[in-house]
Amino acid sequence: VAITTRLLVSHLSGIRHYEKDITKVKEEKEKANKAFKLTKPYQDKEQKEECSKGIEKTDSVKPRKEHEGEVKSRNSKPGKRDKEFEQEEYYLKEKFGSVIESLKIFKNDPLFFKPGDQFLYSTYGFTVLSAVVERASGQKFTDYMLKMFRDLDMLSTVLDDNEAMIYNRARCYVYNKKGRLVNAPYVDNSYKWAGGGFLSSVGDLLKFGNALLYSYQAGQFKNTNDKLLPGYLKPDTVAMMWTPVPKTEVSWDRDGKYAMAWAVVEKKQQCGCCRQQRHYASHTGGAVGASSVLLILPEELDSEAIDTGLVAPPRGVIVSIICNMQSVSLNSTALKIAREFDKEKWAQ
Repeated sequence: VAITTRLLVSHLSGIRHYEKDITKVKEEKEKANKAFKLTKPYQDKEQKEECSKGIEKTDSVKPRKEHEGEVKSRNSKPGKRDKEFEQEEYYLKEKFGSVIESLKIFKNDPLFFKPGDQFLYSTYGFTVLSAVVERASGQKFTDYMLKMFRDLDMLSTVLDDNEAMIYNRARCYVYNKKGRLVNAPYVDNSYKWAGGGFLSSVGDLLKFGNALLYSYQAGQFKNTNDKLLPGYLKPDTVAMMWTPVPKTEVSWDRDGKYAMAWAVVEKKQQCGCCRQQRHYASHTGGAVGASSVLLILPEELDSEAIDTGLVAPPRGVIVSIICNMQSVSLNSTALKIAREFDKEKWAQ
């Protein structure tokens, strides 16, 4: 088989995640699909009733229950442990000198399916991706990334290195089996730099989001007399990254598809007075003792404003949330915040 970087970045490679048993992975997928099918008729009925009443459901609508994990977390008692974090490899303490070295964890394991056939979120797929970056750039992956963060003025974004003295580093927390809040156990994340090995701040993630949004929109502004600086990435590159990929799915928003390292919801409205989907891109993060989300809601730009040069990119809402608590679902909260700011802007 052939595994391309595009398959890796869209989680279609067939490389396993933390669960080594393919049977358990299939069972969890079937449970998730059943749960979705059970809630969908109710959602469709609710939408039809509101439409028949003449109520226009816009961005203020409550988003669909995103993810079986999030639904469970809302309905369960505080302190209930997330099954995913029972996987042993989350708690590795071995220090790896390079991303090439960390490939030994899974390099001899069988693929779960033929590359390109199915979607399976895989942290280890991104470990392979980091090795590709390392070989293509001729630099250590960590050096390559830290230079990029400096370029983007993300000076608080660093390696999650246990030995280093990191100013304002937060403590991380988990609930134990008795539901009590305790310090998160010691782990060494050098085995997965690309898939969860960096520390950052809300401010830095906002800079990252704005850099992407600027790059995405820069090509749309025609009448700027070359006053606009180029984006960090080409507009076509970001558009490609935010284009949904077939056969993918998103656990934290059922309206979305996975694209290239981002989850994307496309603009959509099936009929008048029905729920409107706004185009946005997001990604959540989960690690031992921490949860996060970065969400980008681009503004629907008015053609007149673009042509006359009355506004300049980036235009939209960026929401970043970092929580030093394990297994906290944050995407729906981020989306509600983004919609409120977007609604407020249009009200003005």
